Amino acid sequence: MQMTQMSVYAALGQATSDGLTSVCVKIGNNMKSEAIHSEWLHSFRAVAHHLSVSAASQELNLDKSQVSKRVALLEHKLGVTLFARSTRKIALTAAGLAYLDHAQRALAELDAGAELLRNLRTELTGPIRITAPVSWGQRVLAKCLPGFLNQHPGIEIEVLLADQKIDLARENIDVALRWTASPSKGLSSIPLAPIFWYLTASYAYLAAQGTPKLPDDLLRHQCLCYWRENSDERWEFLENRTAQHHSVQVHGRYHINHAEAVLAAALQGLGIALLPDYLCNAALEQQSLIRVLPDYTPVTRFGTHIYVQASAERMLLTRNRVLLRYLQTELGLMSEIGNALTAEPLYL
Repeated sequence: MQMTQMSVYAALGQATSDGLTSVCVKIGNNMKSEAIHSEWLHSFRAVAHHLSVSAASQELNLDKSQVSKRVALLEHKLGVTLFARSTRKIALTAAGLAYLDHAQRALAELDAGAELLRNLRTELTGPIRITAPVSWGQRVLAKCLPGFLNQHPGIEIEVLLADQKIDLARENIDVALRWTASPSKGLSSIPLAPIFWYLTASYAYLAAQGTPKLPDDLLRHQCLCYWRENSDERWEFLENRTAQHHSVQVHGRYHINHAEAVLAAALQGLGIALLPDYLCNAALEQQSLIRVLPDYTPVTRFGTHIYVQASAERMLLTRNRVLLRYLQTELGLMSEIGNALTAEPLYL
């Protein structure tokens, strides 16, 4: 595989006399091959992610002295200083930051090669670490994953439900499933599952307060939404017939950063709620809630899809690719998304 500053010659690893596994790399345009042990790269990556030798040693289940020695050997082999050290903190140098991306790619190639060989002789194995929004993870994703695990008994899945964006590299996340109108730069993204947003309210609330006919009528109502900042009370709409844009600064007495709690408040008649379809569909079908302003489509900062976001290196792993194809089937994706997921190779 050709890299900007480093070429990996032995992607599947090479046994050395001391029993370690090494990767042969070429730095810059120097044609001389230098053996760099993958254990050195693992230690370097762990320290870089934690900015702590102690935390890295815990992750790798090694003594701190072993981690420090391996990083020092890597620095000696490369002839550069990767970390700036002091008595209180550790930080990546410019050289360390530049080298980290190449080290991660080399380790990803090793993992992919090892998994390829495993898959030739056995079933899919290994861990998959996922992050997803709390309510969507509970209502949708949690119903899909048991079936995947039943199909692949060698797979282990860890799910981190969190509405805030997290550092995928630091948390060792394989696949992020996120609702967003602005996918993260630096990660490849594809839409995985559509999300429709509805205004809903209980019969009791509308009977007592009246039913709005236009977006501006919301100014006279108690409004409920997933709330983290004041801007969340600026509701945007597109009129379905004319595509005309409407913006309303709504207000309400109840502010909470949990979508399930917004649904509960709407069911108890506290106001008109802005909710995603997967949360309110059942209540709409049971007529516990009814739609409000159905001729207008809400436009939110959460967008209209759950997106898959992952690095290209993570998607070299077959188990991650197979999981996403499974979710594609379970969630009934559009045909063009299916084509993207089944293309070889899959770079999300």
